[in-house]
Order: sequence, then structure tokens, then C-alpha cells
Amino acid sequence: MSEEDPVVRLGRWADSGADYRVVHLSDEAAIVDLCTCHGEPMERLESSDQRLIEYLRRDRLAEELD
Repeated sequence: MSEEDPVVRLGRWADSGADYRVVHLSDEAAIVDLCTCHGEPMERLESSDQRLIEYLRRDRLAEELD
């Protein structure tokens, strides 16, 4: 059984109206709390997938520019 693509998983989580919080982000790994729409952590996503790391960096940059 293959592991779900972490970028797809995070996108689906956000598309459902839930939120997420980056706990750790480095060149090697990302740790993200998947939260309810009220901010309560439900699951934790840990990945070394470079696409997820870049996605989170772009998302963080976009928030800073808003």
C-alpha cells in the first residue's frame, strides 16, 4: 500500500474548511498539525517530501505578503 501524497492530503484538508499549523519547517522535513476549523489539532503530518516543504514555504510567504 502506497503512502498518500502529503501535498494532496494537506490540500484536501484545507479544502474541507479545516486549518493547519506548521510546527517545524526545514530543508529536510516538515511537521504540520492538521487542525479543526476551530484550531484544535486532530492529526500530525510529518514528511520529508520536498514538494510539501516548498508548498509550505510558498504558503508562508503568501501569508506574509497579505
